[in-house]
Amino acid sequence: MTAPTATTLRGRVVTRDEVIEDGVVAWIGDRISWVGPAREWLGGVAPQSDSIILPGLVDLHCHGGAGVSFPDSPSADLRTAVQHHRSRGTTTMLASLVSAPAERLVAQTSLLGDLYESGDVAGVHVEGPFLSVARCGAQDPASLRTGDPGLLRDILDAGRGSVRSMTLAPEVDGFAAVAEMLRENDVLPSVGHTDADALTTRRGIELLGHGPITATHLFNGMPTWHHRAPGPVSECLAAAARGDMVLELIGDGVHLADETVRAVFDLVGGARIALVSDAMAAAGMADGRYRLGPLDVTVHDSIARLSRETDPETAPIAGGTATVLDLVRRAVQNAGVPLVEAVRAGSSTPATSIGLGSDIGCLEQGMRADVLVLDAAFEPRQVIRGGTATREDS
Repeated sequence: MTAPTATTLRGRVVTRDEVIEDGVVAWIGDRISWVGPAREWLGGVAPQSDSIILPGLVDLHCHGGAGVSFPDSPSADLRTAVQHHRSRGTTTMLASLVSAPAERLVAQTSLLGDLYESGDVAGVHVEGPFLSVARCGAQDPASLRTGDPGLLRDILDAGRGSVRSMTLAPEVDGFAAVAEMLRENDVLPSVGHTDADALTTRRGIELLGHGPITATHLFNGMPTWHHRAPGPVSECLAAAARGDMVLELIGDGVHLADETVRAVFDLVGGARIALVSDAMAAAGMADGRYRLGPLDVTVHDSIARLSRETDPETAPIAGGTATVLDLVRRAVQNAGVPLVEAVRAGSSTPATSIGLGSDIGCLEQGMRADVLVLDAAFEPRQVIRGGTATREDS
């Protein structure tokens, strides 16, 4: 019986640890069979190219795109948002909800559970409703509430195993009970939208105990780091430096300055950072009016803010309009982050955070063949998921 022939790509290959300037990635079926320098590859291969070859990117925090909102849109439209991000190299993503009335949260989690069962998304991220009103940002303050294990049970049941992550604030009443239930159900807890002081944050992190923890979009939705009131930022940075936490960064030049992104990479490295889009429905769309959960959003110059008649330019930022690829590119080109570190933060670190690090997130033998091929300008040429091209430019 003839052995199956490997499909190959050649270019600058970015692995977990290095850039192979002239490398080959080969796969058979849906699994990577070989990665290494072209000179060591024994099969036939295309001529050397200027392509940059990355693992497929992973987004832990995404509310939608292409005009579709995971918290709001009907079931028939949801795949449109997934397809937009996939066309830009995000081969694995969580679909994120925002705080909403209990019945709405339960119903939309059920719809996203269908998207999980079909394999379109890797799970659901529930951002709220156990958050701080003082740091609600673009979360609806009327929908926020204290920790409620009964509501969490309803959400988990509606998701049918799809809920992988939940953002909560450590100072809310009932935090301990909700945290315990998250751990019991293998759901990744994420600290965010919090007004807690440093001590409360530290105790919350300690209460979550061993196991993965993330910080929801570090710096955003929490007090500024002040030298006499360090708040949650200092505790999250310290936890990441100890290896106890992964820090989400929305490094789009709007939520964070490039210098801030570079400083966090210098402090904790790409193995403790997950670049997240926090994208909402306007990603990939023109400026205009959109919805994010119960709230109206206005997008101007690709910046999404809550709709407000007075001082619209100072209204709270309401999610992003970029993709993870945009963040990786900006980290490298604007913030000066090494390519390997930026790619790690866009792929293997988030994959590991949600328990998928042994299957996706890096270019290694045996991993699922999720491959992103870029041109020299960091624009997609091909997106391959499970060995099958989902996008291929001519």
